[in-house]
Amino acid sequence: MSVRALLTRATERLTAAGVPSPRTDAELLLAHVVGTARSMLGLHDDPSSSERAAFDELLRRRVAREPLQHLTGRAAFRYLELEVGPGVFIPRPETETLVGWALQVLADTGAPPRVVDLCTGSGAIAAAIAGEAPGSTVHAVEVDPAAYVYAERNLSRTDVDLRLGDITDSFDDLDQKVDLVLANPPYVPEPSADSVEPEVREYDPEAALWSGPDGLGMIRQVERVAYQLLRPGGRVGCEHADEQGVTAPEVFAAGGHWRDVEDHNDLAGRPRFVTARKR
Repeated sequence: MSVRALLTRATERLTAAGVPSPRTDAELLLAHVVGTARSMLGLHDDPSSSERAAFDELLRRRVAREPLQHLTGRAAFRYLELEVGPGVFIPRPETETLVGWALQVLADTGAPPRVVDLCTGSGAIAAAIAGEAPGSTVHAVEVDPAAYVYAERNLSRTDVDLRLGDITDSFDDLDQKVDLVLANPPYVPEPSADSVEPEVREYDPEAALWSGPDGLGMIRQVERVAYQLLRPGGRVGCEHADEQGVTAPEVFAAGGHWRDVEDHNDLAGRPRFVTARKR
């Protein structure tokens, strides 16, 4: 069977299963199986019987809504390809806008900046900052040992200082010394569980998703830890759910420790992260 015929059939199956991007997922899975780039599939020979069988098995799992990234073991993030799998939150494109803002901030920082990534998960934010802001000193922390393993692998070729522990007490040595704090914490309200896509609800670690009845529990912790770590004038950027475009900034505004509290949209125009400057 030809590549074209396989992709047509696979797209139909994924569409029927309600997968959000059926053609893209079919192409990425087949490219993974045959060992080529997605853009080169049109030039590939007809897959062998063993390749078709492997593709069909991955397709079956994707139809069951197992995340694409778990099937390939990789996730794209900005200019990176990260190792991911069961036990770690899969980085999303929305978080790339937070990194873009951070890079602009760092470009305006005179001395070599110190950056802390809270709730690092796979290490996506820390790895991106380390790669795109040369000269920065980057620290990251993850509390979940299973996720920490992925962060360790993804940061192994960087100089990022990775720590295993809770955000509240992992950086006592950096109090008042940090220029920029970044975080993509858990922020899904627990009552919203039924509305979350199966790929997220059933496969992302619970600790990386839920954050109390209003979804702001960890964001409140990030606000307190960021204030503790940042030097006067230092900046914080914290991701939140799209329905928290008002409530997340209120967490920072209420403390009286911050100025220039501002919310930012992602590339789809949805509220995505809040930033503030320490007084």
